[in-house]
Amino acid sequence: MTQEINKKLPVECSDISEVRAEIDAIDKEIIRLLSTRLSYVREVVKFKDGTPEGIEAPNRRNEVLETRRQWAEEAGLNPSVIEDIYNRLIDYFIDEEKKNNK
Repeated sequence: MTQEINKKLPVECSDISEVRAEIDAIDKEIIRLLSTRLSYVREVVKFKDGTPEGIEAPNRRNEVLETRRQWAEEAGLNPSVIEDIYNRLIDYFIDEEKKNNK
């Protein structure tokens, strides 16, 4: 059985092990969601032209980064850190697209 995310609010945790358990549950869900995102990335190749520019889609990349920066700011996160994370994710996903395009 998987642990539900946010069974407790941060202020409801009574010790470090409870805080860490909640963080672990959140991280597990983030990884599950990234795996789901990768499934979509693998499918998007069907709709691209197969050229390096088509796969890398620089306009889409810029749009994603700009939007994620905005979302980060709205959520009280450092937009530059989130942009760095998404740049790495996008690089990874582009590499996966290229593998699936062969």
